[in-house]
Amino acid sequence: MDLDRELATLSDASNAFGRLFEDDMDGGRALFDGKDDPFHLIGLGTAAFLEAALGLEAHVIEEANRALGLAEAGTRKFTKQTQVAGNHRFQPGIEWEIINAHAVILLGLVHALSESYVGYLQCLYALNSAHSKFTKLFKSVFPNGLDPYLSPSSAISDAASHGSTTTSLTGSSSSSVSNSSFSSPASSVTTLPRSTSSEPKKRGFLIGRFTSTSSPALTEVHPPDPSKPDNPIDDLIIAGTAFGYGLFNLAFSLLPKRVQSVVGLFGFKADRKLGLNALTVSAARNDTHSVFAGLVLMTYYGVVLLLSGFHANESDTLKEYQSLVDRVYDRYPNGALWILNKAKLLRMSNDPEAAINVLEKGLKPERQIRYDQGDSLLVFELAWTLLGQRRYEEAAKSFLRITELNTWSHATYYFVAAGCYWSLGNYEESQRLFDAIPGLLEKKIGGKDLPTEVFIKKKIAFYQSKQKRLGKKEANFVEAITFNPAEELGAFWNNYARISDTIAHLHINEWYSTLPPHKISSPHSSPSENPSPSKSKDLAVLDTPDEFALRSLLLGIIHRTIKDYSTSRAYLLDAHSYQNQITNSTWIGSVSMFELAVLDLKEVEAVEMQGNEMGQALRDKWQSAIKSAGQHVDKAMALVTNSTDLSSRLDMRVSILRDEIGSKKAALGIV
Repeated sequence: MDLDRELATLSDASNAFGRLFEDDMDGGRALFDGKDDPFHLIGLGTAAFLEAALGLEAHVIEEANRALGLAEAGTRKFTKQTQVAGNHRFQPGIEWEIINAHAVILLGLVHALSESYVGYLQCLYALNSAHSKFTKLFKSVFPNGLDPYLSPSSAISDAASHGSTTTSLTGSSSSSVSNSSFSSPASSVTTLPRSTSSEPKKRGFLIGRFTSTSSPALTEVHPPDPSKPDNPIDDLIIAGTAFGYGLFNLAFSLLPKRVQSVVGLFGFKADRKLGLNALTVSAARNDTHSVFAGLVLMTYYGVVLLLSGFHANESDTLKEYQSLVDRVYDRYPNGALWILNKAKLLRMSNDPEAAINVLEKGLKPERQIRYDQGDSLLVFELAWTLLGQRRYEEAAKSFLRITELNTWSHATYYFVAAGCYWSLGNYEESQRLFDAIPGLLEKKIGGKDLPTEVFIKKKIAFYQSKQKRLGKKEANFVEAITFNPAEELGAFWNNYARISDTIAHLHINEWYSTLPPHKISSPHSSPSENPSPSKSKDLAVLDTPDEFALRSLLLGIIHRTIKDYSTSRAYLLDAHSYQNQITNSTWIGSVSMFELAVLDLKEVEAVEMQGNEMGQALRDKWQSAIKSAGQHVDKAMALVTNSTDLSSRLDMRVSILRDEIGSKKAALGIV
């Protein structure tokens, strides 16, 4: 394929990718379809992958496997053909190797969508075949590493304040990573500012300008061959290699530790810092990979902000997330992915009502181009945000609405909605939804039970057993429930970390008012206040170690949210004390230890923010807290077994928290 034809094909594929990111999946597929060049083959595979990753529907995942299989086979043919030299300043044909490697890695990630250890292992074996590809490509495209594409003073590896967990794109702090546009032989390193009305109009993803050409006074960097400016193929090679290599490292680093241990058999160790730096380089380019790299970074920041509990430098992380969201949202305001991330950012910035407004606006009929998987993400985020605000009826309706948009685990949505109606005192509707769940549990990915559904089955059996033990009609087991199942599941999603004090006190009143009275007093309970939306609901009576442990865990988390650290610690230690007596909720012991680790760090963070202690005294407090947090995390993981509910989620939370601890240690100079 000569250069002119390759550029024309690339431009056509660019238009198709543009359709995808405006949520016009059918329009994008129509432009990709019927063409056998790598750009269009990977486009079809990517469209299928996006729908699979967003919707987690079995039949869509199957289609993604098929489309990506065709893309991998088709792009592999191009890598074996004789290439015309001189198309760009890199090795002829390297662009086809890059696209083929992307097909391989996307195939691997499809396996991981099951969130099962078997799926992770399948992902691992698939990604292993991409390991040598990306290592070879990275060494070829970046023979001197990423430094020539990053400001030396701002690379993540030199950023003490963020260490391995964050990559700055704003250029606003000492740890920010600036990026190169390389549109001319003497391009300077440039930042990635927020979009403004003065930016150029949108152009194709693969060849459009994604960055500003403004150049602040930063270290100047040049392309390897200043006599030959980058063309769109060069840009694809740089951005594609950085994206693939970065995603590869990041994905491996986030796999559960038990799966990561297998990685050692292949001689590969994931480097999250390098992965995030590579994604930053890709996000600074002009090819479609820049948008994908930005999306990966947004997703990662969102996960860190949601799940870790403690952040080494939350304000910088929020700024970096804001920079990414603003820039892409302003360009593609109708895309569900960008609406979603704007709402997530607002929720992580402690403005849930603004997040709800963004999501509800995005779901209105005026947004005419849309697809179900995208809308299901918006509704999912809306439902959890409403639940966090105790807007139970709206949350229930939102969770049930998801079942109209995708086929993934309707049992999960029914379970959470049933919990919402239980809190409203609408036991009849709650029981109706619970009764429908067994018929919805047949939906499986790869023949394996979904982790959430395993949890649900155990909880329903627990409720039925208690109802029977109480001598009541087992069919009405909703009467035996003592805590909203949706709120219990919310503990895994860290749904209480960013709620207001008003909402937190309502939870405390409800959970503390259960019988028998808790042996640990809460200075924040007001029994005279009605804690529940239901006016008629009797106080719940607990009679099992599982329930006592869950009550203490929830109270421990919520007291930490309102910064009553001593009471929080007492409750979390009490929750852990029941571990050997628990028969059903065996996850509580490990989660309580994790929450104690977060508490250790948040407590000293509060001291630092108040400015009551400084210098060596503060550093000593941090050192002690970091040591204690590490011990609590180790205890948490020691309690995890193959049968521990949703253990892969805890594994990810622990991994992210350990990175944040490492970042804080680096900032403090603690070895």
